[in-house]
Amino acid sequence: MKQHLSHTPGPIGIFDSGYGGLTILDKIREILPEYDYIYLGDNARAPYGTRSFEVVYEFTRQAVNKLFDMGCHLVILACNTASAKALRSIQMNDLPSIDPDRRVLGVIRPTVECVGEISKNQHIGVLATAGTIKSESYPLEIHKLFPEIQVSGTACPMWVPLVENNESQDEGADYFIRKYIDQLLSKDPQIDTVILGCTHFPILLPKIRQYIPEHISVIAQGEYVAESLKDYLKRHPEMDAKCTKNGNCQFYTTEAEEKFSESASTFLKQQISVKHITLE
Repeated sequence: MKQHLSHTPGPIGIFDSGYGGLTILDKIREILPEYDYIYLGDNARAPYGTRSFEVVYEFTRQAVNKLFDMGCHLVILACNTASAKALRSIQMNDLPSIDPDRRVLGVIRPTVECVGEISKNQHIGVLATAGTIKSESYPLEIHKLFPEIQVSGTACPMWVPLVENNESQDEGADYFIRKYIDQLLSKDPQIDTVILGCTHFPILLPKIRQYIPEHISVIAQGEYVAESLKDYLKRHPEMDAKCTKNGNCQFYTTEAEEKFSESASTFLKQQISVKHITLE
């Protein structure tokens, strides 16, 4: 069934499987505060990292369609698993029939573009969900731009649940954070740069810093995605004109509003109003 979408300018949509995309939204609003945003977290079905390509694609497609229905012309998949498993299919197969003038962007490419300048010895590590690691999206994208860089990756299946269950700062988190970092560095002791290839992971950054050697640079995606979006809107004035600019932000979640509001307000350091939404 074809969607009947409004052509009136609307907010920029930010989608994530849960709280992780708030690390992207926070940096985007810092750099582009004048725009309106709708944040949609599919917390009720998180985590995405262990799900199949087909399921991640279907969940992501539902979220993108919902954001289009809510007036967004531009949607950012602030989720590495969705970017790895669903972005290309949505761009190539869905957008032409939904509305060829709408856009869906991911977070992997903007992150990859910065590694050439940050790494000194061309040895990169990636900490991500099992789905992102299995997709090999980071090695593939990195080697398109920097074929000489060596890439090693480790899946961190417990990190997203730690964030989603508000246990990211508990002592019990230390074991799993140290475990996956040690696994990555054992694969390549020469790693000098580590990409946090999941938008949930920067919420764990204080503990990650405790267990990663000081000489290793840690790349959190938010600022790079935000700068890339700023550049994109500058290069595409026709899309910029479709984004409203009143400085407003709305929050939606597929889980209980109270739970999301409490966790998100703590992370964003401000009280927010949250509404429940259903995806199908």
